Amino acid sequence: MTSSTTAPAPTWEAPLAGAPLDATVEIPGSKSLTNRLLVLAALADAPGTLRGALRSRDADLMIGALRALGAHIEEGDHPSTLHVTPGPVTGGTEVDTGLAGTVMRFLPPFAALADGPVRFDGDPEARVRPMLPVLAALSALGVTVHDRSAGPTGSGTADLPTHLPFTVEGRGGVRGGAVDVDASGSSQFVSGLLLAAPRFERGLTLRHIGATLPSLPHIEMTVATLRDAGVVVDDSRDGMWDVSPGPIAGRDVRVEPDLSNAAPFLASALVAGGTVRVPGWPTLTTQPGAMVPELLERMGGTFTLADGVLSVTGTGEVHGIDVDLHAGGELAPTFAALAALADSPSRLRGIAHLRGHETDRLAALAREITRLGGQAEETRDGLVITPRPLRGDVVRTYADHRMATSAALLGLRVPGVLVENVGTTAKTLPDFTGMWLGMLGSAA
Repeated sequence: MTSSTTAPAPTWEAPLAGAPLDATVEIPGSKSLTNRLLVLAALADAPGTLRGALRSRDADLMIGALRALGAHIEEGDHPSTLHVTPGPVTGGTEVDTGLAGTVMRFLPPFAALADGPVRFDGDPEARVRPMLPVLAALSALGVTVHDRSAGPTGSGTADLPTHLPFTVEGRGGVRGGAVDVDASGSSQFVSGLLLAAPRFERGLTLRHIGATLPSLPHIEMTVATLRDAGVVVDDSRDGMWDVSPGPIAGRDVRVEPDLSNAAPFLASALVAGGTVRVPGWPTLTTQPGAMVPELLERMGGTFTLADGVLSVTGTGEVHGIDVDLHAGGELAPTFAALAALADSPSRLRGIAHLRGHETDRLAALAREITRLGGQAEETRDGLVITPRPLRGDVVRTYADHRMATSAALLGLRVPGVLVENVGTTAKTLPDFTGMWLGMLGSAA
């Protein structure tokens, strides 16, 4: 007989920082760039190579999905070196999206090019993430999309699935043309369509029709990767993108470090005092994580960038901040944790779209900061955090890697912080706990 009780999720005790930090942290490649470059490499006219690619659950799910769709991908002399040989896009297969937004939003337009049906499903938590905008756009372009159990239905968005699971009926090509998309919930709806657009017969003219467009730097990243591969993209009009049909070059490219994943490590210098350095920091980048140094400076740190090494130094004092994170919502968990440890209130704005991420991040952050004794209130588009003395407790992560890393940041100062399911960090940082303990090596 099955027990009616559920075993508690395993926890990891976040270590306290016993002294100021003096650490250099090597950050793996950007997930956002890795998965965009993988898609383009699989659609290219010739083989290509990614060097310094992220190897994490999200990236490996993308690799597995592209292999299922006909691409040949193999490791080089290091797991982060990936050799990609494009192949005909094949259907009659299934894509496991896991909890990777880039897989579930980028690959339906790719699958529309297949020669048969492609079925999409993922983790239970993924089944609540919105999918309608990209599926409605595909339907408007003549692609049949349906619920895998119900089968094809009539036309119109009322008949389309709004979440996983679903099936894209590939017919070997996509007509392309003009389409409207409401990307208010995620910039990934735009990026997924743009990445496949060079392979559409007529290319794609995409217009965003929503009231707000979050994470614009991620769309700019997509446009930049397309242009670097020789694709002609016109983004001269606000909220519109015109992608011409044409070749995609196979290239040998190096992936930048993930600047957003660097954020909790760099923020540690403010919490614990001392200096944390991240090598390989680009001078110019489209990553939203480029905002991190200036934001940390506003909260009490100082930073320098010399010879590609970003150094952040703090004194242990953290100041409150009023900031619009519309362009970099993925940074919100890190800065919410800093705000809970600050000496004055903070307001994080422009991040209503975080309600549709791995979890409702606004509700989760407010709930878990409150659980530790803090005061965090949800607003229409963000959080207001008023510092209060914090105490140790279990911090739930809701299968969200950034909830786990923000909890570790709180644990640098608050004894007894127990992080539930810290393994969820494998989504983008496979060895997060080892990296964290390594950073604390001289200070734990």
